Amino acid sequence: MKTKLTALALGVTMAAGPAMADLVFPSLSYRTGPFAAGGIPYADGYADYFTLLNQRDGGIGGELVSVPECETAYNTEKGVECYESTKDAGALMYNPLSTGITYQLIPKATADGIPLHTAGYGRTSAKNGKIFSHVFNYPVNYWDGASVGVNHFKDVAGGSLEGKKITLMYFNGSYGKEPIPTLEALSAAEGFEFNAIPIDYPGQEQKSQWLQVRREKPDYILFWGWGVMNQVAVQEASNIRFPMENFMGIWWSGAEIDVLPAGDGAHGYKSIQFHNVGSDYPVFDDIRKHVVDTGMAAGDGSNIGTVLYNRGVYAAFLASEAAKDAQAATGSSAITSSDMRDAMEAFEMTEAKMTAAGLPDFGPEFSVSCENHGGDGSAAIAQWDATAMEWNLITDFSNSDASIIGPLIEADSSAYAAENNIAERCN
Repeated sequence: MKTKLTALALGVTMAAGPAMADLVFPSLSYRTGPFAAGGIPYADGYADYFTLLNQRDGGIGGELVSVPECETAYNTEKGVECYESTKDAGALMYNPLSTGITYQLIPKATADGIPLHTAGYGRTSAKNGKIFSHVFNYPVNYWDGASVGVNHFKDVAGGSLEGKKITLMYFNGSYGKEPIPTLEALSAAEGFEFNAIPIDYPGQEQKSQWLQVRREKPDYILFWGWGVMNQVAVQEASNIRFPMENFMGIWWSGAEIDVLPAGDGAHGYKSIQFHNVGSDYPVFDDIRKHVVDTGMAAGDGSNIGTVLYNRGVYAAFLASEAAKDAQAATGSSAITSSDMRDAMEAFEMTEAKMTAAGLPDFGPEFSVSCENHGGDGSAAIAQWDATAMEWNLITDFSNSDASIIGPLIEADSSAYAAENNIAERCN
């Protein structure tokens, strides 16, 4: 019987002795650095789900899974170094967990024939599989999130945003700038006034930005933050008594760690989410039984059911389901990165798959194709209940506005193709 190997390390640590398992999913994590508070629960969820498959099911299709973990500290240069140091260990795919790292890895991974899965982050126009052959950002991207968020504000406003003001407050970097083109297009289409206010890293001081909010008096605020700036923004919004129900973060600005420091002041704050929230799912009982209680957990188990732990579990679940599809398509349990890429390009997520995995109604159903690597662009809105200290989905999953997003995807991906001399595929 093969032995499971999971390396939890600063850098890449391969334990001596046991042989590497056949199915390798490197984890580019950040348990240190300024964003560790968000990186740790995600990395724990990602590792724990694969450990569950090993301990409960004997792996995937009879092949045990290895999750060599490499510490990036959310630093792009370190992320690229981690990729280079792990790619030859049989890596089936990468989940970079950083927009900056993703941008640098797109040409490298494509040349190496290793797929990237950047769910809810990365280069948005990578949804165009005709140009980006090895990048997948299903089930949703940042432009989808902006569209779903604006649609929710439109519903709140009674069906029209004409004459309203929407402000984007954003991490002043590639991640935070991603939704700006979409919001500019939506502003023209919906008739609202759009303004953007950058927040420089790390965002611990935001007095000037919130003074600008007080002067301009936006009706609604969308927030693209990460790390400590999330907590600061929620607290500052509470301090100026901005209506929290009109303040909404993207999915990286909607975890428990973002709202708890503000106490009751965070009540009503919203976030866009691409998966469900809470711990009331059978898979978490299995993780406690087979992983936490056996001393195999990446952490202490206290993050189970939190937003970012759930997101790590969801990412591992999507990867494992694609691996199963690759095994079925090839008739072999020992798949390659090429097999994995092909399976991801034909991937379909159904409620039946989620239910079978102990994650009923956990995310949207979607499908992927050669032309469409991003799925249907579905997200839901969650709201923070400060009394119960929990997130609750307050809407169903809904699709973004394809008439707005589609042309933006086409224009940006075509420009990338021209710059890099890439011919369209899928013909």
